[in-house]
Formats: sequence, C-alpha cells, structure tokens
Amino acid sequence: MSDEQQEQYSGSNIKVLEGVDAVRKRPGMYIGSTGPSGLHHLVYEVVDNCIDEAMAGHANNITVIIHEDGSLSVEDDGRGIPVDWHEDQQMSAVEVVMTKLHAGGKFDNDTYKVSGGLHGVGVSVVNALSARLDVKVRREGFLWGQSYARGVPTSKLEKVGDADTTGTRVTFEADPEIFETVEYQREVLSKRLKELSYLNAGIKIHFIDERRDDDLREEMYHFPEGLVAFIKDINAKRSTIYDDVVYFQKEVDNIVIEVAMQHNDGYSQEQILSFANNINTHHGGTHLSGFRSSLTRTLNRFAKETNLLKNDSNPDGKDYQEGLAAVVSVKLPDPQFEGQTKEKLGNTEIEGIVQSLVNDALGQWIDRNPAVGKKIVNKALDAARAREAARKARDLTRRKGLLSAGSLPGKLHDCRSRNRDETELFIVEGDSAGGSAKGGRDSMLQAILPIKGKILNVEKARIDKALQHEEIQAIITALGAGIGDEFDITKLRYARIIIMTDADVDGSHIRTLLLTFFYRHLTEVVTNGNIFIAQPPLYRVKWKNRDEYIVTEDGLEEVLTDLTGDHGEIRLGDPGASREIRGDDLRSLISAVKNLLLAQAKMRKRGFRLDEWLGNNWGIEGTIPAYILRVTGEDKVIEDTVVEDAETLEKMAQEHGEDARAIEVPAIPMAIEAIKLIEGLGIPADEILPEDEVLDDFGVPTFDFSREGFEDSSPYRFGVDAAEVGAPSLSELIEKMSILMKSKVALTRFKGLGEMNPDQLWETTMDPSKRTLFEVTIDDAQATDGLFVKLMGTEVAPRREYIEKHALEARELDV
Repeated sequence: MSDEQQEQYSGSNIKVLEGVDAVRKRPGMYIGSTGPSGLHHLVYEVVDNCIDEAMAGHANNITVIIHEDGSLSVEDDGRGIPVDWHEDQQMSAVEVVMTKLHAGGKFDNDTYKVSGGLHGVGVSVVNALSARLDVKVRREGFLWGQSYARGVPTSKLEKVGDADTTGTRVTFEADPEIFETVEYQREVLSKRLKELSYLNAGIKIHFIDERRDDDLREEMYHFPEGLVAFIKDINAKRSTIYDDVVYFQKEVDNIVIEVAMQHNDGYSQEQILSFANNINTHHGGTHLSGFRSSLTRTLNRFAKETNLLKNDSNPDGKDYQEGLAAVVSVKLPDPQFEGQTKEKLGNTEIEGIVQSLVNDALGQWIDRNPAVGKKIVNKALDAARAREAARKARDLTRRKGLLSAGSLPGKLHDCRSRNRDETELFIVEGDSAGGSAKGGRDSMLQAILPIKGKILNVEKARIDKALQHEEIQAIITALGAGIGDEFDITKLRYARIIIMTDADVDGSHIRTLLLTFFYRHLTEVVTNGNIFIAQPPLYRVKWKNRDEYIVTEDGLEEVLTDLTGDHGEIRLGDPGASREIRGDDLRSLISAVKNLLLAQAKMRKRGFRLDEWLGNNWGIEGTIPAYILRVTGEDKVIEDTVVEDAETLEKMAQEHGEDARAIEVPAIPMAIEAIKLIEGLGIPADEILPEDEVLDDFGVPTFDFSREGFEDSSPYRFGVDAAEVGAPSLSELIEKMSILMKSKVALTRFKGLGEMNPDQLWETTMDPSKRTLFEVTIDDAQATDGLFVKLMGTEVAPRREYIEKHALEARELDV
C-alpha cells in the first residue's frame, strides 16, 4: 500500500454488507457456539483485526489483558479505526464498525490485501454479544471514546483526550445472558496468541492475566524467526535427526506461501500443521495436499538419484511424514473454505503453487545437504519396513485368530448385550481386580478385560513391535475395530472403553501406558469420545452415622472438615471464660487458615515473611505490601524494602540502580480475605501463625508438636467427643485438629481394586447411577503430543524437568 493510500484510510473505506439484529437471537451462527469455544472466539475476532493491521504493515504491538473483573481488553498500535463521518450510514465510522455486521476495511481490497477472522463478521458481533463494550481510538492527535451495552451505543463518539500515537483499544465484558460461562481460560488464549506470533514473524503480543499472581501473569510472544521458531518449539522435547529447520517462502500474485519442516526421531505423524490467513485448517486442504505430494515426490527422486532404494520399493507419503514436524502457512486475498468453521482450504490454485515451491526449494536444499537427505530417506525406509512388518504381524496373528473379532481373547469376560450403544468395556489391572469387577458388574451391559502388568510403551516402539505384545493383541481383538490402515470405528464393539486401574503409582503408570497406546494407534477412538477413566475410591470414612467413599485427597480433607464442624468446637480464651466456634463458622475458619498457609508458602518463595508482617505491621497497615525491592551487593542481599505501589517502587529502584530488583508479592487477595475472615471471628491476626515457625524444603510451615505442658494453658483448644488438643497459635491448632479427627474416624485406604469386594466395586466405581467417569478428550493436539513425548519418550531431561516443575502439586504419593 502506498503512503498516499495509507493516508486515505478513512470512513469511505468502510464497507457495510448487512445489520446485526439476528446476532443475539442466533449467536451460534456467528461464533460457532455459546460455550467456552464461542467465548474465546470473541477474543480471537478482536485480535484478528489487530493482526490484519499488522499484516498490512501498520502495527507491530498487540496487548491482550484479562482483567480481574472478568472483562478483557485488546489493544494495538495500528492506524486506529477511522473516526470521520460515514455518509451512507449517517454515523461515525467507529459506530459503523462496532454495530454493522460485515462492516470494515477488510471488505475493501485496497485497504486489506489479506484478512483472517473466524467468520469475517467483525468486531460488531463481539459488541452485540457483550454486556458492555468500550472502544478507545488514538487517531488524528486525539483519544476518542464510545461505550456500548449489548450492541447499542450508550454514548456518542467523543474526544476524551490528546494522543501522540495511533491505535485502537477494545474492552468488553461477555454477556452472561448469552454464554454458558464468561470465565476465560488462560491456556486457551495463550496457545492462540503464541501461534499468531509464530505465524506473523516479528509481531509482539503482550499477554497479561491480572487474575494471576505467579510467573504466568505476564508473557511476551515475539518470534523474529517466525515458522522456524514454531518448529523449534514443536521439536523442543525431541531428538532431531538433523540440526537446521528447513524453511522456504514464496510470493505469487499477492499469495504468500511459507513452509518450515524438520524431522525428529519419533514415530508420530500428527505434527504437520496447516494455516490459511492465520486460521488453523485442522482438516487440511489444497495447501496441505500440495505439500504432502511434493514432499514424497521430491524425496523419492533424491533417493533414486543417490541409489538409496536398492532392492526396496519407494517409501510412501506416510513413511516420509513419520517424525516430521512441519508448518504450511498460506496468506491469500480471497480464501475459499469448505464449511462454516473454515477448517479446510478449497482454493484449487494453491495446490500447484505449493507443489512448485516445495519441489524447487526442497530439491535445491537437499542437493546442497545430501547427508541430511540420506538421513531422511533412511528414516522413511525404516518406517516402510516397520509398516510391512506390522502388516505381516497382523496377517500372522489373524491366521492364529488373535486379531479376529470372531475369536475373542480368552481372558475377556464379555457382556451379553449386542447393542453397542449401551455396552462398555472395563480394562482392569490384574486378575484379582478382574475377579472383583466380574463379580460386581452388570453382565448384560459390562464386559471385563483384565491385563497383566504394564503393557508396552508404544512411544518408544513402532507398531510392528506393539502388535507382538500379548496384552495389546487382546485389547485390539476385544475392541474389534482393527488397527492401522484397517481400523474401522464402525466395527467398535463397545460404546465406552473404561480404564480402571489401582489408585497408586503402578496404576497411574498402567493407565498412562494405555492412554499412550490409544492416542498413538487408535486416535479416532479418543477423538470420538469412547475412552473414559474410572474413579475408584481412595478412602472409606466411617464415623457415627456417616459412611462415605472418597475419590481424592482433597475430598478426604473436605469430609474431615465437614465432620469437624458437625461434632467439634474450637475454644478461645482461658478455661472457664472461653468462647466457642463450631458449625459453619468452624468450617469457614479451617478453610481460611488453609488458604492463608497456601498464600504464605507462595509469598515465602518470593522472600516475603507473612508471619513477621502479621506480627509487626498488619494492625497498623491493615494490608499486605504489593512489592519487595531487593537490593543486592556482592551476591548478598543487603536490603529488603516492602513497597505499597508500583510508582514508589520505580522511584526507589532508580535510586539503587542495577543492584535493585523488584519482586511482586503473590497471593495477596487470597491472604487478605482469609485474614479478615479470621479476624471477624475474634482472632487477632498476630496469633494466626506461630512465632517460631519452621519451614520445610518446599517453604511449607511445619510445627513442633513435641512440646509438652502447653495444652492446659493454650489460648486455642479443640474438643471432640471428650478428646481435646491445644496449641499456642491457630494454624498449629488446625494441624493438630486434622490429626485428632483422623484418629477418631474409621479410615480405610484402598491400595488396589483387588482389596475391594465385588459389591463395593459396583457401588463405588461401576454403577452408572453413582459412579464418576472422566471422558478423555484432546483439546490441543500439539500440547497433547508434546506431553506424551515428554512423559513417555526416550529423552530423560524433559521428563525430569516436568517432574521438578510439578513436584509441589503432588500430595501423599504412594512410593
């Protein structure tokens, strides 16, 4: 676009196709659904407008903020929406864009050559589906503002200040009358924003989640390498068979094609991603088919010319795609998508352009790097041999009857019903668990398949090795749908496949191995919603008239807290003149102390001593400081200063120069809420935490309960059923209460399914009217693939890093 055209971007460039009256009546037509995916599509629609500005060369920075009140802002440094009068519509151009469906510069080819967007409906749909929306435009030296409620203006476009930059900021609050939930998921937005940064090299996206107080509160996505960085990220936890990412790009008639690729030593074929105008085309299309066909053709040509094939037949496309991470991105002025959701590109001319690019660029690259070319071909030859071995293994086992649906495995206890839609298969760990499950099941509808020990880790083995494994053969045969090229989901014998393993480390490992097998080799069973995880109980709690089975550690704590409120009481003050806390107040108190201890542990990791602050400053300040200014010298901390606000922090940091480091104190709202609740029950803040607190290696308080002689005179005492304990601080008392309550109840810990009798297993885990099942879904294929590689792959370092990162989340491990 010329400078003259840039200056002429005004209201006349805004084209209007239709109104938005129907949006609130039929939101699904415009954003796909009113569930979580529809909610997040509101954000994407606004962000896509910013990306369009960037793709047109007018913006470099985008900021997305999830505010604490649940609203969300998107801001760019583009040209700003035109603010002049729109003659056709008799309103400002800003109001046209915000209220008229299919209105915007992207419908004027002189303004935007390429545009993304979910359905092309523009920010007007976001406005219509928001309880409130505010738009701020920096343009022509002024800051302009206008507000809306459910798509209707509540003010006129007005100058609200001066501006020496340009850009647009949209802040909106999704309408709870429309959406099932209005709570944004940070992980969902982070993935998309990061993806956009990869696809648009050089653009900066600043993502802030004001609801968090940890390291993920703010992230900056900026990848000057673009798709090369994308491939490096995909392969980050894998071993690659060559070092450099292969990248090539071509522009033909305003169509830009980018391809990046690199092989790893894995066996997955799920990491080839395709995009059209930044939209993830999950079902591929002409750009992806062009890439795949030319990849096979180019590599086979090289293999023949270098005599690598010898007596082998040509590897096919799947062989060359084994272990391949690739991204194919096209940007074109007039994309044609198949279907409303834009998941498949249909432009026929794109296939030939991509084929030409890959044939030429990849061919030249391999000619310059023949050693790498040989590695790629040899890997494909290994894959082809494994594929042939798997075919022979299937034929052999089929002849033996091991993979035949007509010859079910002998260990299978099948159900009597032949109506697939009502049947389910329980895959259980071991013969003893299989016996309990068989005795407790509904034999009409429920089948039981016991497996011995841990199945093969298929993340480290090709399919030919997997097919030689007896337990995997039994699973394939029981399901009846085949595997590999012969898989047919319509032949699946059960509607639900339920993994039921022990609630211990071995059980978790077996469950993970089974999920790895299903994900890698029977993926459609997972995506079709056929895989479930059973939730056998960890505990049984019996006391007085209460008898409950409990699935989780947190659930046990909840039950114990409930029982404490029902039957116990905390006594404050001297004996004879004490005050009691019981019932709901006691339950709230226990919850508040636990939240405060959690907040304290987080603060301690940042160097803030909450116990000291409560003892010395809370009564005066009535709050907790937001920041710590840490000044270091000679690798030692020489000064720590708590600071209330960011402005003071910045001034103090400037005084100390490079030796100063600002640290944000986490979990403040949680801590303040807990302290005020506790104070409301008459307990001073400086008596909540022990004065002589000792911390364990993870920063969590531990208490010395060996001290004698303090119970009788302790200011805090807890009594239940004639038993009593005391402590000098509230948090110590809560810990001792938990120990006392566990000694009072009849607590059974189930280590394995085989320890439960058939009636118990039916009542807790198999009865459809009472049980809890978790459905296994794949929300993010790339993240799922990476997780399996990390946890089940050959590389030890990523697994160790993951375990260390999440160690604090594990509680009471059975090791």
